[in-house]
Amino acid sequence: MGENIGVDLKADIKKMIIETLNMEDVKSEDIGDDLILFGGENTLGLDSIDAIELVMAIQRDYKVRLDDQNLAREVLKDVNSIANFIQSKAE
Repeated sequence: MGENIGVDLKADIKKMIIETLNMEDVKSEDIGDDLILFGGENTLGLDSIDAIELVMAIQRDYKVRLDDQNLAREVLKDVNSIANFIQSKAE
């Protein structure tokens, strides 16, 4: 059962990223679970403004606090790390 929740959660996170950042030319399947979200080549290419918007969306949508900048940097690394953070706060 835990596996399905993870898959669904990751799909929801991808949708949240696309909707929050208005990425009309990106589909959920374009975002690998371990694709690095921030930086240059071979990443999704997000920036610090995107990070702020994602933190706010995660806090709003998943009712978790993410107010430590260093923790946020780790959590926002990829979809897997966002899902792990949300699941750890839900337990």
